[in-house]
Amino acid sequence: MVEIKRACVHRLITGWEEPSLYVVKAMFILDCDGQRLVAKYYDETFPSPKEQRCFEKSIFNKTHRADGEIAFLEGMTIVYKSSIDLFFYVVGSSQENELMLVSVLTCLFESLSHMLRKNVEKRSLLDNLDSAFLVMDEIVDGGVILECDSQQVIQKLNFRVDENPLSEQSVAQVLQSAKEQIKWSLLK
Repeated sequence: MVEIKRACVHRLITGWEEPSLYVVKAMFILDCDGQRLVAKYYDETFPSPKEQRCFEKSIFNKTHRADGEIAFLEGMTIVYKSSIDLFFYVVGSSQENELMLVSVLTCLFESLSHMLRKNVEKRSLLDNLDSAFLVMDEIVDGGVILECDSQQVIQKLNFRVDENPLSEQSVAQVLQSAKEQIKWSLLK
């Protein structure tokens, strides 16, 4: 937290850029070896997968042994958190508000923790990759922060699942329902 306060003071001294809604440049989760598990990039700072992986490797090498919460690399502000065998990262520009990035990181971690039933580790994440991508999509869209409250994210995702009754039906039930609808449309 001291590093975050220091970075805010530094920003006051150096000046501000034009405000923008596009706060987040990337979010990604790496394993304990620095390998990508989940990643979302929201602008063209790193346009190719090769450049993205190179950036992720650089970040991992700088942060995997550090006890901090914030890092600066290649003109980017990176906030990060580790849990068991996972490293969570949120990336913004060098002029970005670190507290905003930390709130996104916290929301990401807490939402995944809830979705994974507090079992935030590599195996559990890999078993629920679809949920991880949904959580990321609920928090940030195109670099714009949509939600920073993990309870709201969880509630939206649960609501979305409840709206889709087909996901809970078996194939046989769907086919039976389709047959019934066709039968009734032919009898009319």
